[in-house]
Amino acid sequence: MNKEGLLLHGGRIIDPINDIDQEGSVIIHDGRLAAVLLGKADLTPWQGFTIIPLSGKWVVPGLIDMHVHLREPGEEYKETIASGTRAAAAGGFTAVACMPNTKPVNDNQAITIFIKNKAQEASCRVYPVGSISKGGAGETLAEFGDLKAAGVVAVSDDGRPVSNSQLMRRALEYAKSFNLLIISHSEDLQLGQNGSMNEGFLSAKLGLRGIPKLAEEVMIYRDIALAGLTGGKLHLAHVSTKESVALIRRAKEQDLSITAETAPHYFSLTEEAVDLYNTMAKMNPPLRTKEDMLAIQEGISDGTIDVVASDHAPHSELEKEVEFDLAANGIIGLETSVSLTLSLVRQGIISPRRFVEIMTVNPARILGVTGGSLTKGEYADISVIDPEQEFIFSKEQIRSQSKNSPFLGCRLKGRAILTIKDGRITHQQL
Repeated sequence: MNKEGLLLHGGRIIDPINDIDQEGSVIIHDGRLAAVLLGKADLTPWQGFTIIPLSGKWVVPGLIDMHVHLREPGEEYKETIASGTRAAAAGGFTAVACMPNTKPVNDNQAITIFIKNKAQEASCRVYPVGSISKGGAGETLAEFGDLKAAGVVAVSDDGRPVSNSQLMRRALEYAKSFNLLIISHSEDLQLGQNGSMNEGFLSAKLGLRGIPKLAEEVMIYRDIALAGLTGGKLHLAHVSTKESVALIRRAKEQDLSITAETAPHYFSLTEEAVDLYNTMAKMNPPLRTKEDMLAIQEGISDGTIDVVASDHAPHSELEKEVEFDLAANGIIGLETSVSLTLSLVRQGIISPRRFVEIMTVNPARILGVTGGSLTKGEYADISVIDPEQEFIFSKEQIRSQSKNSPFLGCRLKGRAILTIKDGRITHQQL
């Protein structure tokens, strides 16, 4: 790459923050955005820069995934910060927020600092999320002030809910004093009763214990009520049911400080993917019905759901190639998120602008981190997407250390072809 800089030429620039959706060129110099030139601007001042022609491609702010599991420290055989961020860059992401259910749990400054140090040479920015409770056990609050000082951007017990309502109330109040976001894994474990898929006809047919939709909905109702009581900032993770969407929609009408996310598998698959005991489609919350899938799509379209996040959950074959009830929950998602979310654009459910909002603008705003726009002078974090490129998602292509995906062997359309962080190319497939 020419040391003078980069010139991304002729792509469709989509930047909702600056109200841009037009062909043009983006100039990168010294790791920063030097200029965004719309239309057929004079490029003479930028002679000597490395030119990358991008006609027909989308040039957007670097994508941000606010819900991933990088497994380090403790389960490096599944994923490491290095391998996970390589997968993120290949998926078009310039930043990720990593959940705290590592081993040991990220409930103290030492673990947060370890993650940040490990991430210094990573392929994308890594924002640690601290634990709400000590050890993620849901019994005693972690020291939010220490965690915030060490660099966490939010707190969550993701992987398990905070079942104790009084503790959740105190967490929302405590986090408010540090301007910290609470990310809630909303699940009533008693209603779920160690189930392994959505409760319904199919679970009965397969002889598997079911998790009723109510297990999610009851806790979302509780968390919304507690957010209203405390005035704390609440973000609802991996929303999966129709009624959950309705509850969030009503809460937003009351102007509560609530945001929500879903994952691509909840608007792309239904519980039918579990048939024949497919452990690659086992996750928590589980895949639901077609009615729920359509409601999730509607929630993304109308703004009820703010963010699409992968919930990237790598597991080795040891955890997946076992009996369905014993298999680990979760799938990898960093390298399929763009393709699956672009399917909503092709179906006319969302616009390209909305795609950019849910994949980068809103995550940056909710987490309070850099990014989400192509503003002159900002760090040059950019994703270039080819919305028409088709490919077969195969194990050989996967950068993640784990390969647990229900989309293996599927023909997908649309992918990130160029990822730039701080003006440096971290992934290129031109």
